[in-house]
Amino acid sequence: MGESPIAWSRPAPDGIPARRSVGLVGDIEVGAVEFDPANRLWLWSSPLAEDAWGWAPSEPGAQRALELWLRAWLAPFRPFFEP
Repeated sequence: MGESPIAWSRPAPDGIPARRSVGLVGDIEVGAVEFDPANRLWLWSSPLAEDAWGWAPSEPGAQRALELWLRAWLAPFRPFFEP
């Protein structure tokens, strides 16, 4: 699939490192990945759809799952953007 168009950043409010990363495409937040210590899983979610969420055993896995979901979610819109 190549390089991801999603840029991941890890905000550190007040200088405290968080176990959460935010995915941006340009200035638009397309998702977030956060560690759930109770279940020892990485949860991903997207503000673009209420029911968009899932989990993976690693942070890169959760980021990849979010990207795969986003590509599938956007696929029906592809004809709209083609000339």
